[in-house]
Amino acid sequence: MRKTTYIQAINEAMRDEMRRDERVFLMGEDIGHYGGLFRVTRNLMEEFGEKRVIDTPISEQGFIGMATGAAMVGLRPIIELMYMDFFLVAADQIFNQAAKMYYMTGGVVNVPLVLRGQHGGGKRYGSQHSQSVESTFAQFPGIKVVTPATPYDAKGLLVAAIRDDNPVLFLEHKMLYFTRGDVPDADVDYVVPIGKADIKREGTDLTLATFSYTLLQALEAAEELKAEYGFDIEVVDLRSITPLDMETVLASVAKTGRLLAVHESQSNCGIGAEIVARIYEEAPYLLKAPARRLGMAPVSIPVSKVLEEEILPWKKNIKAAVLEMLR
Repeated sequence: MRKTTYIQAINEAMRDEMRRDERVFLMGEDIGHYGGLFRVTRNLMEEFGEKRVIDTPISEQGFIGMATGAAMVGLRPIIELMYMDFFLVAADQIFNQAAKMYYMTGGVVNVPLVLRGQHGGGKRYGSQHSQSVESTFAQFPGIKVVTPATPYDAKGLLVAAIRDDNPVLFLEHKMLYFTRGDVPDADVDYVVPIGKADIKREGTDLTLATFSYTLLQALEAAEELKAEYGFDIEVVDLRSITPLDMETVLASVAKTGRLLAVHESQSNCGIGAEIVARIYEEAPYLLKAPARRLGMAPVSIPVSKVLEEEILPWKKNIKAAVLEMLR
């Protein structure tokens, strides 16, 4: 094992898969000569050339449509959106074409496409550049959604996404890019399976199910709650939103008897609501107390740092919710 950043882990995954499979190529705005807005694709054009690392015009509708067609005829495109908020510009290409093509052709045509890019708040980028979008994508069958929070999971899940024969949305929270963590040595080929959650912290008093940057906030909150109040919180990293690993969540709740589902996107119609609903539908007998969800307040994300931190379900708000459930 070695330490590396979240950004480097993603860069390595793309580089390794491009070396392994000549059908893999990259498309996006400023990903080539500039290396990407957040430098995630740095140095890839130098190694693979302009035919496999393609700088596109500012037209998400155009290059995602092009990538969908390329995937349908056997290539394996990785598309970067500069900000994930911009997926709405290409909603028809993503949801009516890429996500539905396998079904519409009776399983004849696959669309092995990865749509990746950063999402989420924390950088004071305002309402049009800070949204969390996983719940929207989860509404459309045919596209998988993964949300890694650690460098290890980021590399392993991106490799899995590139090798998958289905379209995959790969969400990278902008606050994670410069975090560091353990990753296997560069010559080790490993894959993290899509659709499998991971228990990042063992506990007995309450299950906290989360993903992406909120995982780091939850882990910090859990340590502080242990030190300050003696509460022992189990933290489940969902890692994938579609498919959703409810088996791991249910097994955890069977041990703790309590559930708090936390995510940065709004509580209304969010993944937390889905998890809570499934608990009550599938195994209400596991609960010692009512299950809860915690998401962002139902407002547009402000530019103000103070206001942004107030509405996001980060450490302070997670601790408050847990204390309300356990006291």
